[in-house]
Amino acid sequence: MTEYFKPVTPIWCPGCGDFGVLAALKKALSELKIPPHETVIVGGIGCSGHIHNDLLVYGYHALHGRLLTTATAIKLANPKLTVIAAGGDGDGYAIGGNHFIHALRRNPSIVYIVMNNGTYGLTKGQPSPTAQVGYEGTQEIPFEPVLTALSIRSSTFVARGFSGNQPQLVYLFKEALNHANSLKGFAFVDVLSPCVTYNDTYAVWRKAVVDVNADKNYDYTDRKKAFETALSIIESGGIPTGLLYKGESKSFEQMMLHDSTPMALQNLSPEQNLEKYKQLLTRFK
Repeated sequence: MTEYFKPVTPIWCPGCGDFGVLAALKKALSELKIPPHETVIVGGIGCSGHIHNDLLVYGYHALHGRLLTTATAIKLANPKLTVIAAGGDGDGYAIGGNHFIHALRRNPSIVYIVMNNGTYGLTKGQPSPTAQVGYEGTQEIPFEPVLTALSIRSSTFVARGFSGNQPQLVYLFKEALNHANSLKGFAFVDVLSPCVTYNDTYAVWRKAVVDVNADKNYDYTDRKKAFETALSIIESGGIPTGLLYKGESKSFEQMMLHDSTPMALQNLSPEQNLEKYKQLLTRFK
């Protein structure tokens, strides 16, 4: 039996950057005319992990740090679905950091949106792996997800947006969705999404963001140049945004499924598979 729920009101604080992410994602899905019944959003932990409850799509709340493995399994079971994994920096870059690296390596055709605010907002403001130096006593240099993504040779789509820049964010989401739905691989979008309650970085980030695509000569198909450009911006105190890199590599579905029928599309009815089921049962005698 399937139980349906209508989208609910977001739990976020007024002014939360996640509202901008939700609005941009809703607009991107609408403009691309992606059917809600063919869309699945896998949510992570924390405030950002609520986003699948706020859209009229299929939603699944994954375990802490495990949304990418869940989303990958859904895509393998039914590659026809639009699969979006959406979580936060604490979820994706801390306990989920290992899955982040291997998702980039395996290249499943899913969209991964990380709402990055540098803090664990739902648990009252502890610094996350991307927290700026000085925040709540943080001394470590923050983790740079886009540099990590660019350094993995099988990554095929690396982008960063800012929730305060809706036109850019809608564009990036549409590009990411088209990339994944064309079965070209993993579309990673890191989104600067300020937490107004515990780490309000709107003013700082608005001044620091640098859109690499503003340079008409920027070539997002050149991985080496993309890495060098992003690193140069970071070392000069800025934050690189835009479509940083788009390339080609065999997707995880192509490697795993070959010509076989995906699990969700197989005919498993008893009437059509009676002999196979009998053979299976004889193994347990």
